[in-house]
Amino acid sequence: MSNSLSVSGSGSLPTSLQFAQTAPVQDLAANHSSVTEQFLRLHLFPSATVLLPIQQLSEVLTLPTGRVVPIPHMPAWVMGVYNWRGEILWTVDLGHLCGFTPWYQQATNVSSFPAVVLQARSSTAGSARNQMLGLVVSRVEDIEWCDPEMIQPLPRTTVSPQLAPFLRGYWWKAGGDMLAVLDGEAIVRAMPQP
Repeated sequence: MSNSLSVSGSGSLPTSLQFAQTAPVQDLAANHSSVTEQFLRLHLFPSATVLLPIQQLSEVLTLPTGRVVPIPHMPAWVMGVYNWRGEILWTVDLGHLCGFTPWYQQATNVSSFPAVVLQARSSTAGSARNQMLGLVVSRVEDIEWCDPEMIQPLPRTTVSPQLAPFLRGYWWKAGGDMLAVLDGEAIVRAMPQP
């Protein structure tokens, strides 16, 4: 896996993401404590903000809606497949998977949508392998630095049943914002095997 998050496609991205495109993670980490980890902040419709570890992400994309090919007999949150660098990339509506409003109900007349490429370990039938998924989100926001020890579990009874399996915990940001931290490997495990 590369040491930097690359950004491709058209569209405006936050300055910090454009900086991350050209700076290796190690260079950025030199400015922060050795106990912090980088997370990419993503917005899910209507008002949820979630974090995914940068080490599980490889790229930020802008996907043209007409280039995602739907696949029948899949869960509604599986949008289809996309030709990414000559490889098949399964695309998932992350908000819909987590119990929020599906992408197709959010906006009309949209020609493209933002996505992040998740690379996580998948264990099936005793074998482990890396699997890539395109996670469609409402917006890619910024990079957050967080001490992993500050991520707190939340009682599963206070979390929606759709979100609970994908939740690593919550992080209370210094300004009082509570951000959900997702588990990329749990998202990959939820993907049905074609």
